[in-house]
Amino acid sequence: MSPDRATRPGGRTARVRAAVRAATLAELAERGYQGLTVEAVAERSGVHKTTVYRRWGNVEGLIADALELASGEPWPVPDTGDLAGDLRALTREVLIGFTDPEDGPVATAFVSAAVQNPSAARALHAFLAARHEQAAPVVRRAVARGELPADTDPTEVVRVAVAPLYYRLFVSGEPVDTAVADRAADAALAAARAGALRAAPAPRAPDGQTPAG
Repeated sequence: MSPDRATRPGGRTARVRAAVRAATLAELAERGYQGLTVEAVAERSGVHKTTVYRRWGNVEGLIADALELASGEPWPVPDTGDLAGDLRALTREVLIGFTDPEDGPVATAFVSAAVQNPSAARALHAFLAARHEQAAPVVRRAVARGELPADTDPTEVVRVAVAPLYYRLFVSGEPVDTAVADRAADAALAAARAGALRAAPAPRAPDGQTPAG
């Protein structure tokens, strides 16, 4: 993010950024990553092409900025009363995000861009890390209720729950439906209950003592 965008979040710069982001998402939904162009985003947003090039550089910059904005947005975190229900709700939410007629093409375009461009990959990594942390409270609540070992890694449980969906969507091409989403959630739950998703132990000093933190 440029200093100008950082220091004037509520002014014209913020409005320009929001307009460009909205145009980027609309173009991705209609044309996908391969069809995204700076010129089309500029025309749709009403922002001059030279401004878009100067601030975002290229289509990868547009995608990275859209992901950066999205990572700070709230995500619906379920609270069904137990971890089994919460994880199923999470995996179904991910499934909807990729299969919804309006949002699905945008989400797929983000992943496609990340495969092909390092800056988009870094932005997607940060976006997913933020989403995993936003979802982590469902695991922390389960630990507090005594459903899981005390040293369970909350974000790792979330990663393990959603990973099978990404594998089917973007690697194997196998069908994905709610049954698949529920099975992925149940598998993560079983692994967590068995203690397979514990947090990594703190590194030890050369003398064998855990460093003070």
